[in-house]
Amino acid sequence: MFIKGYTYGYGAKKGAYRTQKAMESVDRLCETGTEWMCLAFNIQQKTYSSTEILFDYRRTITDKDVIFAINRAHEKGLKVCLKPMINCDDGMWRALINFPDEDMMGNDKYWKAWFESYSAFLCHYAEIAEDYNCEMFCLGCEMLGTERKETFWRSLIKEVKEIYHGPLVYNTNHGKEENVKWFDELDYIGTSAYYPVAEYPGDSLENMTNKWRQIAKKLKAVSEKFGKPILFMEIGCRSAKGCAMMPWDFTHRDFPMDEEEQANFYDSCLTALHDEPWFAGVFWWDWSIEIYDSKEVASKDLGFNIHMKKAEDVIKKWYKEIIK
Repeated sequence: MFIKGYTYGYGAKKGAYRTQKAMESVDRLCETGTEWMCLAFNIQQKTYSSTEILFDYRRTITDKDVIFAINRAHEKGLKVCLKPMINCDDGMWRALINFPDEDMMGNDKYWKAWFESYSAFLCHYAEIAEDYNCEMFCLGCEMLGTERKETFWRSLIKEVKEIYHGPLVYNTNHGKEENVKWFDELDYIGTSAYYPVAEYPGDSLENMTNKWRQIAKKLKAVSEKFGKPILFMEIGCRSAKGCAMMPWDFTHRDFPMDEEEQANFYDSCLTALHDEPWFAGVFWWDWSIEIYDSKEVASKDLGFNIHMKKAEDVIKKWYKEIIK
């Protein structure tokens, strides 16, 4: 099975999934041939060094919101990977969440406190994933500072498996896949595959494809090491010139529009990888909860959205015609 996926729902505030525009956005997503929705939403912890994860009911989406989105996706024939995420209110990237290790007495008190809070957070959503038949559950995203705490992660995975009985994935960051020693406990090796594949702004499809084939050799070795398929939990590129050189970028809004470079990024990835036996598929980043429906707006949008751009035609070609 090749996962023809897309990420949806990130950044949602309370009630956002239940609007008419949100439902219409899911309709547009289904028209691309997407078969899997990664329902990604974030809860905040106060700072990168906080040991508590707290809900803010002024903005945090509710269980009712999450359940509505799951049911809506299933009604549309989409499979769902539920992906609860942590962000930091101080603006720090979640990869920087970190604490001192054991003290002189062998106590790991900061990590113990954080993992207790994170376990409670994750197990809450594991129950929803189980009760509402989500086809996959994601244990975290780009939490690089925590990944070395193998004992805590293995304990957490055991706890989740007692609640949720479907496939499990964890989403590390590109180039760090081999560092997650506990991937052997999961069903998929997940990664944010924002690999730079362009040598210069406006690079060709051929050059990008060749770069992906070089990357594929390393990813194949990681897959063989753990005996698990690799799933791109996040991947994408803005429709702006030069962004295939740094596809993770979401900040530089002064770059000129370039639909072709974005389309080449998507096309090159699937050209190089779609038939590799160790490659499980893709969740592209990301489809907006309220998507525009005007070519005029699309022509000015410099974000990750592909709707009404050349990259959308690429995805439709691969998802509807080539990958069966």
